Amino acid sequence: MKPSHNIVPVFLICLVAALPAARADDDLDLLEQKAFQAAVDRVAPAVVAIETVGGLERVGKVLFGTGPTTGLVIDKDGYIVSSAFNFVNKPASILVRLPDGQRKPAELLATDHNRMLVLLKIDVEKPLPVPEIASESQMRVGQWTIAVGRTFEGGRPNASVGILSAVNRVCGKAIQTDAAVSPSNYGGPLVDIGGRVLGVLVPLSPQSASEVAGVQWYDSGIGMAVPAEHILKILPTLKKGEDLHPGLMGIGFASRNLATAEPVIGQCLPNSPAYEVGFRAKDKIVEIDGVKIARAAQVKEQISRRYAGHSLKIAVMRSDKRIEHQLTLVAKLKPYQRPTLGILPMRPLVSPPKPRPKPEKKTNGKKSKPKGVPVRYVCPGGPAEKAGVKPGDVVVSLDGEAAQDATALRRQVAGYLPGEELPLEVRRGSETVKLTIRLGTLPENMPPAAIPTSHAPGKPVKTELPAVGSVPLKLEKHKNEIHAYGPDAYNPTIPYGVVVWLHGEGRIDHKKLIACWKPLCDRHELILVVPKSADPKKWSRDELAVIGGALREVGKIYSIDRARVAICGQGQGGELAYRLAFNPRSSVAAVATFGAPAPGPAPDTNSRRRLAIYIATADKAADASRIDRALKRLREMKYPVTVKKLGEKPRDLTPDELAELARWFDTLDRI
Repeated sequence: MKPSHNIVPVFLICLVAALPAARADDDLDLLEQKAFQAAVDRVAPAVVAIETVGGLERVGKVLFGTGPTTGLVIDKDGYIVSSAFNFVNKPASILVRLPDGQRKPAELLATDHNRMLVLLKIDVEKPLPVPEIASESQMRVGQWTIAVGRTFEGGRPNASVGILSAVNRVCGKAIQTDAAVSPSNYGGPLVDIGGRVLGVLVPLSPQSASEVAGVQWYDSGIGMAVPAEHILKILPTLKKGEDLHPGLMGIGFASRNLATAEPVIGQCLPNSPAYEVGFRAKDKIVEIDGVKIARAAQVKEQISRRYAGHSLKIAVMRSDKRIEHQLTLVAKLKPYQRPTLGILPMRPLVSPPKPRPKPEKKTNGKKSKPKGVPVRYVCPGGPAEKAGVKPGDVVVSLDGEAAQDATALRRQVAGYLPGEELPLEVRRGSETVKLTIRLGTLPENMPPAAIPTSHAPGKPVKTELPAVGSVPLKLEKHKNEIHAYGPDAYNPTIPYGVVVWLHGEGRIDHKKLIACWKPLCDRHELILVVPKSADPKKWSRDELAVIGGALREVGKIYSIDRARVAICGQGQGGELAYRLAFNPRSSVAAVATFGAPAPGPAPDTNSRRRLAIYIATADKAADASRIDRALKRLREMKYPVTVKKLGEKPRDLTPDELAELARWFDTLDRI
């Protein structure tokens, strides 16, 4: 039995204690029941039912019902707070049913997108009853809680009983209860045994900030409520009709394990508040608004509970120097545009897999000199050419930081903004040349016909080579037919790009496709992968797993250049290619589509993820208008998009156009 927490006066407890044991338990249960009923009755006049009309039936994977939900009167003049989840489906109209049965139209004034609340307003003839608010400082884990809703006709609200499981949940934005919480009482109050409002019930999750995050936990014993005191603080802003948004500063941490990792900045997004005030990668955050910081999770908690527009003083340690900056959080980061030096690097040869790695050679205490990044090609008219860089130069350092290899240099360049001027050191023969380079933006035009060789000759390999030519691939859990083409002159010391080709409606002849691509794969060192849909007429979204499995299988067989992995798709296959490329966890470097509109929004651009886009479209294609709208959005988001106009009607690429596309794939490792 749960503790009573001063449910009844002391003399009644003494009286019950004097009764026989069985009767004492019965009376105590009865007293608890009456206390719960009294608590619900006390808050009931401020609990309203909310009915919505119209709107979407489904948002993401969440199916919305048509039943009423709950709201809580927060101000006597007709202001009602509820869960934002109840309105994610964008209803056409909103009605509020008061406890006395009156139905009144409501206006949605504002939304708190951080704590997932909304404020509604109805016109009233007399002041509405307002509940008593419980102080957050007096909340104790283990105390009784009652989740209250009003979703049924009749006089009394519905209620479920539990305890306060935790406080300061979801980065300090919520309290937690084990009382049954579901869409029927989202927006209703969580009250204590005295009927005072502890908070307003909402679905929230520490893992996600989406509009429907936390819904999967309903009636599971994990219910969240935004403390009522938090709501009172933001009420004046919501009354003005101003939406509130989570505050962003624009950093990522060096470690993913935020709970134990030190708060070292791994990524400081250009154009972000953190970058603009002077913070940089490798800075260690030690204090936020006077609060000492030791772990990355503490930074997330301090930022997550605040809103866009809030100003913070943040202190970091840079080596042994303490630096403080005042910054203002924003609701949305400016689109990130990837900068470029305007070079193609010479690709290093790779070592074939070995059973055991060789031990590192001793250097007698001397640090090995960085090899730098040899320049294979200088883009005409680009930043490097204007700065004086020449093919054959070796980039030694940028902005004072040594260029260890092409991957590290590419990552370093991504941490700046186009237009920034930086010192650049190159080695030209035995001479070190100091230059100044102004970073540019990635070009959208196709590469020229002649590009120099990308690497030194491959080393001879004595080990057994994998199968080359047309090679069937099999995945254990999938029955899809998959074919790959490996160049006849394959050498495992050379890094190969990968092109996955997803066919459109109807079955594809993989032999003909491989025949078209064979000379291009041989010339540009590409592996072609041709999966086929299980249903010849269409692709299923579930077959994304097939494509991912095919890529993993190819990576086990051949030496792969991760900077040159591309997904191509025709028609419906193009839509599937977009879905894979737009997955934030995907590692593909490019997507090329033919007559395919993007099926959904692209993720925000960021400095950690490289994604180039090639779109082939015809003026009078069936989806031309959708493709044009998607193209406009992608450019607004600052994606590098190369467009190939095919004329009035859709058609296949000519051999010359296909060769041009292969050269585009060959330049995906540009810096």
